[in-house]
Amino acid sequence: MTDGRLDARVLALSAQAKEILNAHPRTRSLTASLPEADTSPLRIALLGPYSAGKSMLIAALLRLPAAEIEKLVDAAPKTQEATPYPWNGVTLVDLPGTLAGNNEHSAAARRGVRGADALMIVTTSELPGEAETEAILQALDADGFADRSVVVVNKMSAENSDREVILDEIRKRLGPFADRVPVIPTDARDYVDAGNDPELTEEHRELLVAESGIDALTAELRRITAPGVEGMRPKAQAHELIRVLEDAEQRWELDGEELDAARTTKKAEESISRARTAVLDTLERESEIAASRIRTAGNRAADSVSEKNGAVPVDIATDVTEELIDARTDFDIRFSSSVRAAFDALVAEYGDAVPKPEAWVNDVDAPEATLAAPTETPYERAIREAAEKAEKVGAKKLHALIEKVAGEPEAAAKIANWLNKTRAGQKVLDAGGKITDGVDKFKPWGRIKATKKVAGAAGKVQWVLAVMSPLIDGKSIVQDQSKWMAIKKHRQAHRDHFADAALRQRTDLTDTGEQHLSKWIAEVEQSLSSLTNRGAEISAARETALEGIRSLRDEAEKLVRAGD
Repeated sequence: MTDGRLDARVLALSAQAKEILNAHPRTRSLTASLPEADTSPLRIALLGPYSAGKSMLIAALLRLPAAEIEKLVDAAPKTQEATPYPWNGVTLVDLPGTLAGNNEHSAAARRGVRGADALMIVTTSELPGEAETEAILQALDADGFADRSVVVVNKMSAENSDREVILDEIRKRLGPFADRVPVIPTDARDYVDAGNDPELTEEHRELLVAESGIDALTAELRRITAPGVEGMRPKAQAHELIRVLEDAEQRWELDGEELDAARTTKKAEESISRARTAVLDTLERESEIAASRIRTAGNRAADSVSEKNGAVPVDIATDVTEELIDARTDFDIRFSSSVRAAFDALVAEYGDAVPKPEAWVNDVDAPEATLAAPTETPYERAIREAAEKAEKVGAKKLHALIEKVAGEPEAAAKIANWLNKTRAGQKVLDAGGKITDGVDKFKPWGRIKATKKVAGAAGKVQWVLAVMSPLIDGKSIVQDQSKWMAIKKHRQAHRDHFADAALRQRTDLTDTGEQHLSKWIAEVEQSLSSLTNRGAEISAARETALEGIRSLRDEAEKLVRAGD
């Protein structure tokens, strides 16, 4: 990748970043720091602590006369803002000293580093302390200046200064960057004195200049900046783009009321998710158990097919019928219990704000029912007894009766009204005391609930009759057997029939259960919206912004790696 291409891609990403950051007041002010097209001279910033001799280095590099040096250099931390000085086609930027306990100076120095194309990191023969070493390593590593820096060890002519020992210690403190970053020993004061002290001999003057290291520093700075603006600035701008995007991420760190709102929303979402997951797990498990029981019952019926007449014995058929009803009833109990448990868990956190779920269509009377409850509910028993009586008038009429009760509200309502006319019937209809107000009286909405329960029970019996239909007519089975298939194939046909019924039942239970659960969860979310809306809006805006910011940062980091 050429540098020109890198420049174009950095600026394109910067334009995208501007759009994303402008989209929210939280990050809008950062757009002023985004890189833009810039052909101005390269900027070399001098970074170092107060009194390290940065200003004196600039005086030496600029070959300033004594009169101007006094204006530039002062014993106090005079430099408060980045100060530019043109030099050999580039700009030297004198930054305020760091580690002086002045936050404004440190902030100004930080801004200067971020706007620089290269760094002159200045320390002294006294060696950098822990804080200064950390600052140097941050500039080289996190700020990406490792290949665009020179470390200057100034004041090397001080008494008791062992050059080799000092330089070796400096390299140790540079750690992994020791071989990548040039280290130049200097003494800017010696160089300035050599040019301005009239009492020095020429020989002494030349010696001071040679040992000052300023000429070596000049050569190194020219080497670093040799690629020019087109060669250096794109990488510097890519790093600055990354820093701006990191700042944008920090702007989205929530606190105060916003953080509380987001946490409230997250907590509610997690609670609802746990409730949903628990019910879905039960639904998946219990629907498969019901299907397995249907398949097992079908296998038992198939194995019992008589080799004489091709019929299933009455006692086996009766047991299989009871097992089918038990399978559905047990599913209803367990699924209802899981919904109730989910409801109780949410109520424990949010109280009466949580709406009650509607009763499961084929549910037992009370959500508190346990597996110890009878497998045949009063409704099923009443309808079964009616079915047994109706059997005398033929199977077709039996099917018609059950289908009518299950599918027509008027027919179910008549049975509900009939049951409620006597105390015994009222007890059968309303064991939980939630539907009737005594014999021949209904509570508000009780008649509708009673009708739904009667229809639901009839529907269960209707389903059982449909599954059992191949076992009902033994005569037709014998005829089919004699004409079309052997007993073995007929038994397999029974197995296939029940396997298909099991599959359809599992699918129907799962689909209906999911719909029932989804409706209730939607009601819960709506009911708790007053608690969660603000946090949800904040979180949604945050996630949208961070997604865009992080995506751009990843792209910028790829550009940096490609430019290395």
